[in-house]
Amino acid sequence: MKLHVDYYLETLGKEQQKVYYAIKEGLTNIEKSFPVPRTEGKELSDIFQMVRMDCPEIFYTISFTYRFYPDSNYVEMIPEYLFPKDKIKEHKQALESRVRKIVRNAEQLNELEKELYVHDFICENVHYDKLKKQYSHEILGALGNGVAVCEGIAKAVKLLLNELGVWCIVVMSENNPEKGIKYRHAWNVVRINGEYFHLDVTFDNTISKENLRRYDYVNLSDKQILKDHEPLIWKAPICSNGNEFYYKVKKLSWTTLEEVQKRTKQAVKKGKALVFHWRGGYITKDVVTDIFEIFSKEATAKDKHAYCSLNWQQAVITARFMEGKGEEQLEIEDANEGEKYEENQ
Repeated sequence: MKLHVDYYLETLGKEQQKVYYAIKEGLTNIEKSFPVPRTEGKELSDIFQMVRMDCPEIFYTISFTYRFYPDSNYVEMIPEYLFPKDKIKEHKQALESRVRKIVRNAEQLNELEKELYVHDFICENVHYDKLKKQYSHEILGALGNGVAVCEGIAKAVKLLLNELGVWCIVVMSENNPEKGIKYRHAWNVVRINGEYFHLDVTFDNTISKENLRRYDYVNLSDKQILKDHEPLIWKAPICSNGNEFYYKVKKLSWTTLEEVQKRTKQAVKKGKALVFHWRGGYITKDVVTDIFEIFSKEATAKDKHAYCSLNWQQAVITARFMEGKGEEQLEIEDANEGEKYEENQ
């Protein structure tokens, strides 16, 4: 059953909702300008953004100007559209067809399976890239061109999951120049089996390499997501359950070095990569050294060498075991790389 989750609308007061409805109607009808109940500039801008977060299908405008008259109870909103009206309608028709095709194979799945289906589709078909194109912040970039930034990816996830009947919203955090985070970051909050979780497909997309798909940011609690995300600009439902984290559910969250050694031995023997979450206390340098020594020992025993990577904030460790002798490496991953200042700036 298809949903349309107007979450931010529900957070507004009665007068603000009138502004929201006026903006949504004007943008849906692709009007050149339209009246909106008089509102201060900052509040008007916030509600405009809330409409766009609730309604990813409004992908064709990202900014506006407005004018007002001293004695009027309304302001005139003048949206800036990315395309001419005929082109917008053409894109809308193509996207609607694309969405129907994408969700067709997932309609009979349960909620968790639908979430993972959409996660995997995005990771397989959308490339994260900071294009100089404004549509990369919209579903047109993600679902039409296969290229998007975090906002476009999060909006596409919401649209697809809502189409599949799964409650999902877009959430956004502020930038933080002191930490080198240049841009706002967007991801999703989903409701799976009646509980709320954070889902950041962009972060998983950026650290999935060499056909090894990652699930480091699937179904995190507030506490878990705040390890490497900034606080939200607007409030979202509380996500308190940390026990449905993907690796924990899949029994890939380990607490002892003995378990790591057992699973490493199996992975080396089968020639498979190893991805797991460390839950045996803080992941200190000493713990990393102990785990790396296990990888090295088991790989050497089979005439192989280990290549490892670590998502330190989420305590997720990956190991690949290569044939023959070679230089063993440990890479510290940064899933947030795309949202930070570039080195030459």
